[in-house]
Amino acid sequence: MDNKYYKILLDYDKHCRRIASATTIKINESAKERQKRIGWLEKDYIRWFEYHFPNYAKCKCAWFHRKLAEIIIKNKKCRTLAEWYRSAAKSVHIDMGIPLYLYLVTQDLHYMLLIGETEDKADKLLSGIQAQLQYNKRLINDYGERFKFGSWADGDFITTDGVKFTAIGFGQSPRGAREGENRPDYIVCDDTDNRRHVNNDRLMEDGVNYITEDVWGCFDNTDDSTERFVFANNNFHKNSITNRLKNYFQVSQKRAKQEGDDSIFHVLTVNAVKDLSSFIPEWPEKTTAEYWRKKFRDTPYRSFMREFMNTHIAEGTIFKPEHIRHGKMLPLSKYDALCFYGDLSYKDAGDYKALILVGKTGREYHIIHTYLSRGSRAKCAAWLYDLYEKEHLDRYNIRYYIEGLFAMDEFVNDFDTEGDKRGYYIPVVADKRPKEGKFDRIESLAGFFERGGVVFNIAEKDYPDQATLIDQFYAFEKGSRANDDGPDAVHGAFAKLNKITFVEKFDPVIIGRKEFIGKSKNRY
Repeated sequence: MDNKYYKILLDYDKHCRRIASATTIKINESAKERQKRIGWLEKDYIRWFEYHFPNYAKCKCAWFHRKLAEIIIKNKKCRTLAEWYRSAAKSVHIDMGIPLYLYLVTQDLHYMLLIGETEDKADKLLSGIQAQLQYNKRLINDYGERFKFGSWADGDFITTDGVKFTAIGFGQSPRGAREGENRPDYIVCDDTDNRRHVNNDRLMEDGVNYITEDVWGCFDNTDDSTERFVFANNNFHKNSITNRLKNYFQVSQKRAKQEGDDSIFHVLTVNAVKDLSSFIPEWPEKTTAEYWRKKFRDTPYRSFMREFMNTHIAEGTIFKPEHIRHGKMLPLSKYDALCFYGDLSYKDAGDYKALILVGKTGREYHIIHTYLSRGSRAKCAAWLYDLYEKEHLDRYNIRYYIEGLFAMDEFVNDFDTEGDKRGYYIPVVADKRPKEGKFDRIESLAGFFERGGVVFNIAEKDYPDQATLIDQFYAFEKGSRANDDGPDAVHGAFAKLNKITFVEKFDPVIIGRKEFIGKSKNRY
């Protein structure tokens, strides 16, 4: 026997023993008590789930588990997209809890088709249901022995009352799937999106067509047929099957609304946290804000956004890794011009606060010091004053600007307040130039990067603020919801430096009016 397959069987056997030991029952429970308890549990899916699956329900279920269950259970015809972050217990509920509730409680499931990324992964997901039906003492006590024959290892088994469960890999043909008179009435695609193929439009489009044609075509086409379809994945790329389906579902919802109909399409989006300032979790029963704060700190920005925030970040779409240069900075006195530029946001602790020192030398721009962090503007001001004292910045001709037209007096006051504490003031002023088109502004920097004209301070290469700045450059593209405060501040600094060096290097020549007229070709 193949060692890998043997290990899978051993793991399955251990899993079954854990189920049996976890699902203890009350031996002395009377028939009346049992019926009353079952009736009470069956009135609420979450209550029913937490009782029957204690080894999965180690913490209370989240609001979105209940919401998804309500959508699927109440709608006999539905196309549901569960756009959930990683580790949100998608598989536990969509592949096991909800279908077993439909089968045992509402008796509204006769043939489940489970589609995984590969056939092996689909078979393993299917093993969860078979293990519960065979070894879960609470299910057996309440609903009797239901498993009849077949094996999850073969991707197929059947129950004593003729309900069939089948697993296939994504792309395998499900056409002709039926058990007696029953065609699939509950179909789930679980984590089938493939990161390796997201840049291949043809494969992604084929994936969508596979779902909307081959998979949906398995349902029985009658007015009273049951057609429940669930697609579960985090939305990590704009070209992914998940995102393409989401766009299609949303358009379909609008079409139904325009015609005055209820849509069968549902999109339930769940991120790990409500925002990246408070880090309040969407599943507080499982994790704390502090857990996610540390997770965010210890995970590459673009990875966290893709895996846990359903935010598309294409790595290096405009600013590519090969354009990022690191090098040793010059002494500050050697630069043609120096400029601090800040993009401080209007939310006290919401968006990133960016404050970046850029030096220009010839055709190169050196990103010398970077502050790019969440928190208050006062924290940013304290950082600037600390750096000012440490590096003796008073010795150099440095311009200090803050971006924006609104509330700038308040922003400048944050720096003056810090100055009050220290007994001196850094001359921070507001850049009140009107600026349009943030995307075009930042994209205009790409040429400087491509020509190797931008150098990051190698001494700060391992600093989290510089790493975040580079991540934000990688993440930058039109339509992205990723933060761009750092790149916008860099653009502001570049613009100011170009203006400063142009004025300072331009030597005006003064000539008399008569001499000027005499040299003009069009003097008549």
